[in-house]
Amino acid sequence: MAADGAPTGITQGTRTGGGIGESTLRPDGVLKVTGEFAYASDMWHEDMLWGQILRSTVAHAEILSVDTAEALATPGVYAVMTYDDLPTDVRHYGLEIQDTPVLAHGKVRHHGEPVAIVAADHPETARRAAARIRVEYRELPLVTDEASATAPGAILVHEHRDDHHSGHVPHPNIVHRQPVVRGDADAAARRADVIVTGDYRFGMQDQAFLGPESGLAVPGEDGGLDLYIATQWLHSDLRQIAPVLGLPEDKVRMTLSGVGGAFGGREDLSMQIHACLLALRTGKPVKMVYNRFESFFGHVHRHPARLHYEHGATRDGRLTHVRCRIVLDGGAYASASPAVVGNAASLSVGPYVCDDVDIEALALYSNNPPCGAMRGFGAVQACFAYEAQMDKVAAELGLDPVEFRRINAMEQGTVMPTGQPVDSPAPVAELLRRVRAMPMPPERQWESSEGADVRQLPGGLSNTTHGEGVVRGVGYAVGIKNVGFSEGFDDYSTARVRLEAAGGRPVVTVHTAMAEVGQGGVTVHAQIARTELGVTQVTIQPADTRVGSAGSTSASRQTYVTGGAVKHACELVRERVLEIGRRRLGPYHPAWATAELLLEGGKVVTRAGEVLADLVDVLEDEVVEVEEEWRHRPTEPFDRRTGQGNGHVQYSFAAHRAVVEVDTELGLVKVIELACAQDVGKALNPLSVIGQIQGGTVQGLGIAVMEEIVVDPVTAKVRNPSFTDYLLPTILDTPALPVDVLELADDHAPYGLRGVGEAPTLSSTPAVLAAIRDATGLALDRTPVRPEHLTGTAGPDRHPQDPPGGARNVTPSAPPGAPTKSRSARGT
Repeated sequence: MAADGAPTGITQGTRTGGGIGESTLRPDGVLKVTGEFAYASDMWHEDMLWGQILRSTVAHAEILSVDTAEALATPGVYAVMTYDDLPTDVRHYGLEIQDTPVLAHGKVRHHGEPVAIVAADHPETARRAAARIRVEYRELPLVTDEASATAPGAILVHEHRDDHHSGHVPHPNIVHRQPVVRGDADAAARRADVIVTGDYRFGMQDQAFLGPESGLAVPGEDGGLDLYIATQWLHSDLRQIAPVLGLPEDKVRMTLSGVGGAFGGREDLSMQIHACLLALRTGKPVKMVYNRFESFFGHVHRHPARLHYEHGATRDGRLTHVRCRIVLDGGAYASASPAVVGNAASLSVGPYVCDDVDIEALALYSNNPPCGAMRGFGAVQACFAYEAQMDKVAAELGLDPVEFRRINAMEQGTVMPTGQPVDSPAPVAELLRRVRAMPMPPERQWESSEGADVRQLPGGLSNTTHGEGVVRGVGYAVGIKNVGFSEGFDDYSTARVRLEAAGGRPVVTVHTAMAEVGQGGVTVHAQIARTELGVTQVTIQPADTRVGSAGSTSASRQTYVTGGAVKHACELVRERVLEIGRRRLGPYHPAWATAELLLEGGKVVTRAGEVLADLVDVLEDEVVEVEEEWRHRPTEPFDRRTGQGNGHVQYSFAAHRAVVEVDTELGLVKVIELACAQDVGKALNPLSVIGQIQGGTVQGLGIAVMEEIVVDPVTAKVRNPSFTDYLLPTILDTPALPVDVLELADDHAPYGLRGVGEAPTLSSTPAVLAAIRDATGLALDRTPVRPEHLTGTAGPDRHPQDPPGGARNVTPSAPPGAPTKSRSARGT
């Protein structure tokens, strides 16, 4: 800048790199793959204690007594707390319904419920002390399914409900019920040339994140505390924690620590309140880390479901009507069950045109493990069933299953069963066309000049076959998922953006409370800042509660909503910077007053690229900082009787083609390929988008053929709480995952983007099941498919949570050190 303040060196501007649309690298990526990233379980504080939870050894029982004397007498123990030691009258919490006790009182309602907590100077000391707590139970009858939940005189899981759903459910053991009724399904059924019904069962899936629940609570000199925690929603945690502690929210300072995956399982509280209680009780920092066994009891799971469907169609392949009834098992506490019911009901027909529907979805209270949020959130269970039905109707009509879907595919302008018009692109038919057009993997890939490569065959290195009895199958599926929070929820996010000159160059700092759980939000926020402010150096502040809420990292909403907040805050910062520039430099160039100005490459430029000034010269010593909330379009609740209403803000779509090879003699399945076509609106980071699609696809593969929490139907105890018995897809189980990304902008969303992470989890599961049916000719009606279902050795129909009939060894389990049949038990 010249001595008189006039800018010098007017030139053409250069574009800022690393903005939206580029595959910029994740700032945490190298640290994670090299094992150097600090997760919550790695945290340490001088003089800290270790917390431990005593969990119930039975699923439903009256607590007759709790004796902590022996635990308190253990050397190294600083505190033992039960329900009676809680500091306030607020002793329950919950996302929507506050029905979950901080520590069990009077009774336990599920296997593994927290009863007492211990703080000691060593984790092993804490574990041993918890094992010395003596709890006397009187076991009570169990509620395990719809029949036992709603029978006349049924045991009530919660005896004195007064939540806002209790007045409109037909039974106190029903958490929430949502009908969706549109048109006249009875009249439409009379017009149908074919009517196909089906009953389906969906297993209980675990989020199985690799980083266990963990956190560190540090008491402060002001009587408050700092909590460093792996979570999905800092401010929701804060809202539930502070009242239990008897502290104002500003004295519970929360900071996000390294999160090793979430998938919905960290939306509810786990050990947050327990660590804080022990820290305040002892006056010392307290760290709690679940082991893998305890993690299975420490968070909610995906709802298992029973689904009944009826589809009608005309001879030319047009759907006439859909009737369905979806029963989700919510387990002992409400968690996110009401919202899951809303999703299941409103999305139960799938991405198809159907004007006449009669739908009912509900969630039960039971003594099974609590269930809540998991990737796909109610839409996964429905998609499995309606896509199986679409294949059955196509077969009944003699139509190609993809063509039948194409005939009925929704498009922009289609009216949903809830009466809501789809007002952005809905390229269902195009996604099906694209995924079908992808090259097929070659046949008999295991064959070579040197003989069979068993790694390419079902059974792999167990060498069970060299191709004998192996049959190929191909299946297709497509799904629809809502994006963002729905049904009138005030879904907003907050962003604080700061622009200043430091070290002779412009620097941007972005601060939100968004939980980075692996989705790559920190990468995208930096890309947005570079795009909007034209600054290369962007710092992302750690997420904490010193800034306003960012909402939950769930519902595929963070890039849309918190990304929208960052974009909005950046736009306001840009306006203020240009105001400063016009005030200081306007007299030196007419373009300051007349031209549309941008920030690019650290400079102020015209739309034509003419540089007016360096940002550093404009700012001088001035700091521009903005904190703003941003909201998407409002939604509204569904009508309680008809389910009508504009309940969702956006829809996302994905289609899959699965290619499998099945050893029909042993019932072993190898998925050869899971191809996906998905509309993402706008790929802000193409590499991250593909990673999200592939990750969701593999999670859907897991529930198709291996993943299930097995709950004993007699005792309601979890039988397989370990990665030995709860089977997860490994890299050896992961097939080729080709992805075709379609970008059709949603004009209502920032940059036209569409939420990405959940949609591929929906359609991958039914595509795999369809391929297995194609290979075997079997009518498979449940997930996961096990070997005995394919070999005909499963025996008579089983309860959906029954143990496998030989697929794996699964033995009854209880928390370690705890006998399961005595009335008086010790445990950890």
